[in-house]
Amino acid sequence: KRGEKTMKIRYVIPLLLAGILIGCTQTSEESSTKETNQKTQKNNQQDSGNQEDTQSSQTKEGVVFKELNAPWNIVREGETFYITEREGTIVKGKQGDYERMRLQLKKDVIAEGESGLLGMVLDPDFKNNKTAYVYHTYAKQNQATNRVIAIKEEGNQWVEERVLLDDIPGATIHNGGRLEWGPEGALYVTAGDAANPELAQDIDSLAGKILRITPEGKPFKGNQKGYVYSLGHRNPQGLVFVDDQLYASEHGQSGHDEINRIEQKNYGWPTIEGTEKAEGLVTPWYEVGERSVAPSGIAEADDTLYFATLVGQRLQAINLKTKQVKTIVENQGRIRDVWIDETSIYYITNNTDGRGTPSTEDDRLVRIKR
Repeated sequence: KRGEKTMKIRYVIPLLLAGILIGCTQTSEESSTKETNQKTQKNNQQDSGNQEDTQSSQTKEGVVFKELNAPWNIVREGETFYITEREGTIVKGKQGDYERMRLQLKKDVIAEGESGLLGMVLDPDFKNNKTAYVYHTYAKQNQATNRVIAIKEEGNQWVEERVLLDDIPGATIHNGGRLEWGPEGALYVTAGDAANPELAQDIDSLAGKILRITPEGKPFKGNQKGYVYSLGHRNPQGLVFVDDQLYASEHGQSGHDEINRIEQKNYGWPTIEGTEKAEGLVTPWYEVGERSVAPSGIAEADDTLYFATLVGQRLQAINLKTKQVKTIVENQGRIRDVWIDETSIYYITNNTDGRGTPSTEDDRLVRIKR
């Protein structure tokens, strides 16, 4: 049923209020969201009556799941999808049929602002060990904190097995949260600056970094320092490897969202942003310019990166050779993540996250042909 809650969620507003006060400058995910929604609604009303009519005409045949609750991350094993929902549940299912699974965790998920249950990857041996890894926010000493844990699928629930990495600074905004396996067998983790920009340049902090850890939760050999692989990030929310090259999407402060080719370097935030340059700091491989799109999940196929956008309310694609950008999906509202296989592109809308304008079927996992 819509809105079903299958685990106890503890909302800890006081501890997260500090994140709002610190992050007084709007994030790209937040900036112009109301304005964008109003414009989108107006355009949709002019073009096809309302947003729901537009959604139905474009994607009715391709809806895999509907009535999801603020979904964040897509993974798949065989024909079975697993989708995290920010308030602390995981949807499992195949075409048109899913169940909402509870998580038995030692620390309750808190979902306030952009925090909650975020990224997820399956263990390479998932078929046999039923183990996955998730990134989530919880309360530690009255402060929002993020951690990466291993969980195991047991019947109709997931049970926490062990902690891989803890004490990643958190807030109501800028939690990062994406996970991705590297070709060397390491787990890569995006961490936002937790609304404290200076932490992104602090090599001793886990905030504002892309982290690299072993499956056992140890620092990977060859990191810059400890768990830190790269630094100077504001709020990276997408990760994908193309062959051996890592790409990450990142929210700018006001426009100037980025896609970066990630190496063990300093990507500049908050010292530089967008096309600005400084010695020892990396200027983005691609940046969107003055108008924010808030890129989130990314995937790759045929030398093309596909990236979901929240404020931009599109699924877009950028050619890795020419950097030419085109729109794949629009008029569906906010889009959080994308998954690609040999024949299809799947994406999840994110209109029920408190910043969108949901239709009666939102949120949805939608399939389109490649």
